[in-house]
Amino acid sequence: QVQVEESGGGSVETGGSLRLSCTASGLPYTSRCMGWFRQTPGGGREGVAGIDNQGNTQYANSVRGRFTISKDNAKNILYLQMNNLEPEDTAVYYCATRRVSCSITYMTSGNAYDMTHWGKGTLVTVSS
Repeated sequence: QVQVEESGGGSVETGGSLRLSCTASGLPYTSRCMGWFRQTPGGGREGVAGIDNQGNTQYANSVRGRFTISKDNAKNILYLQMNNLEPEDTAVYYCATRRVSCSITYMTSGNAYDMTHWGKGTLVTVSS
């Protein structure tokens, strides 16, 4: 049974930090890439950060320099370190994996991007 599960969301004040974690188990494939996405009420789902299986990373312009994506391959855990958080970062954050070839540049460019498996999301709230 495939399970993708996020954790680490919460409420912080502007300028604060959070670290999100994602575990993916039961995958019948080796992920070509993994990514973090976020969605606000009434908004679309946007790619925030992506990492491919060579360890290359890419970020949306809105978070570059503040967020860092990383992956512990031994434990198969994906992380998103979020620093200097702003109220505009308030959203539900989702972790996702992709079975087929992947463009982390396209994933984080603001376009809709089809991933294979998604978690249920974790809420991040940043207060001003």
